[in-house]
Formats: sequence, structure tokens, C-alpha cells
Amino acid sequence: METENAHGPELLTVASTATDGTTVVTVTGEIDHTTAAPLIHALDLGELGDRPRVVVDMRHVTFMDSSGINVLLVAHRELTQADGWLRLAGVPTSVLRTLQIVGIDAVIPCYTDLHEALEAWGNIRADQSETP
Repeated sequence: METENAHGPELLTVASTATDGTTVVTVTGEIDHTTAAPLIHALDLGELGDRPRVVVDMRHVTFMDSSGINVLLVAHRELTQADGWLRLAGVPTSVLRTLQIVGIDAVIPCYTDLHEALEAWGNIRADQSETP
């Protein structure tokens, strides 16, 4: 008799949408070495176009290990080199605590929710247009 492993990793689902020139990547589930591939694919520069701006909506992430942290750091570096940026939105308290312990929140901006992260982009655009 076979039984399902109730303690195995939760599958990771990733959905990407575009809003006002920003790609929103919504992530649901656990981000670890066995589930990170869909997130890696969604954050691939080849999929994002020129001057990529990305907000990762993490409100439904239940767990993230060092593999997830590495995915975010690599994406941040690549997006920055491509004259784009990466932001995190709605990071659950337990995941945010991990990000804070390793200092990721000082490297990648974290916002309370998706609206706040997207609105920050609007404020940046307004500031840039006012620059002489």
C-alpha cells in the first residue's frame, strides 16, 4: 500500500503578470532546492525584456530556505546589471525574519504589500521626471 508523504515539500506555483511596465511574479508555496525551478524561470532576464522591473509577491510563501535566498540574490544582481530592479512584497513574517537575519532586506527592498511596492515605482518615475 502506497501512501502520500504528508511531510514532503509543498509544490511551488508561480504566475507572472505585467502591470504598468512592471512584472509581478506571484509565488505560492515553499521555495527550496527541490521547488525553486519555476521561480528561477520566472526571474530569467530572457523572459523579462529590456530594463526589467520585477515585484515578487510573496504573501503566499510558506517557507524559504537558502536556495530561495540565492535565487533572489542572483535575480537582483542580474536585474540591476540590466538597469532594472527587484522588489519583494507581502513577505510573511516567518520568511521576512529569515531575510532580515541574513541581511537580504538591506539589499532587496521589501514592501508590506503589492500595492506599496508598485506605488514606490510610481514615486521613482515621478522623481526622475522632475530631475533637470
